[in-house]
Amino acid sequence: MNTLSGKVALVAGGTRGASRGIAVELGRAGAFVYVTGRTTRAGRSEVDRPETVEETAELIGEAGGEAEAIRVDHLVPDEVAALAKRVEAGHGALDILVDGLWGGDKHLGWGRPVWEHDLAAGLRMIRLGIDAHLITSHFLLPLLIKRPGGLVVELTDGTAEYNAKYREGTSLPFYLAKASAHLLAIGEAVELAAHSCTAVAFTPGYLRSEMMLEIYGVTEENWRDACERVPHFAISETPAFCGRTVVALAADPARQRWSGQTVSSGRLAREYEVDDVDGSRPDAWRYMTEVADAGKPADTTGYR
Repeated sequence: MNTLSGKVALVAGGTRGASRGIAVELGRAGAFVYVTGRTTRAGRSEVDRPETVEETAELIGEAGGEAEAIRVDHLVPDEVAALAKRVEAGHGALDILVDGLWGGDKHLGWGRPVWEHDLAAGLRMIRLGIDAHLITSHFLLPLLIKRPGGLVVELTDGTAEYNAKYREGTSLPFYLAKASAHLLAIGEAVELAAHSCTAVAFTPGYLRSEMMLEIYGVTEENWRDACERVPHFAISETPAFCGRTVVALAADPARQRWSGQTVSSGRLAREYEVDDVDGSRPDAWRYMTEVADAGKPADTTGYR
């Protein structure tokens, strides 16, 4: 349980969802975790959700880890620069940087062609999904390269293979914002190679996030009830599953072999033999391609 003891991690956008799950599991594994985001008990971001960075830090504490929650808008360079100075003063360097920044769900505009999509909403998604990640990399990667062997994880939505095709009914600004993580991982891998650091893009599967459970009107305890209305939800996974697979990657001394790639929770789970909290091992993106997108009835046999 202390595979990352002595390591220092920062999870940007660790307020909720996969990023929160990753932050908690990094702390459980022994890393000190800085958790940043815009929503605190003092005020919410445009996402307008109740989850806060303080709650994430408290969950890390309950898991036996140590954490510090810091309110940061990663689109404001001065705030990210101040964050970097704070981390350097506190711990000297970073070993793990997880960039889970997003917050664009209210701007999606599913199914609208780009000429009908609200322009301001589309550009906001680009800012949240691309600009914020570049700003974060600019100020925090210098802390990662201070020690060899660091790991940077750029969160995305979908594997590189899945996102190689643009699917009708999506949203072009969303697609650009999320697919950019694949290129970030490729570019960062090259630039970090001289420092023996690893850069990957990481995608959860069909995530049982706080927001998704609320949308489907279920809780983690009775989530399977939602499968009556959304049958393919049967392949869904917990944020903790994402966290466990990222921890396994971070603890792998040979992790540099993954650098420049996009990895999924399911793929890492197969590689490192990691299970979700219920003991299953969901492989959501293979399922989505071979079952859901193929128009087959929901059946997770062989996929979890």
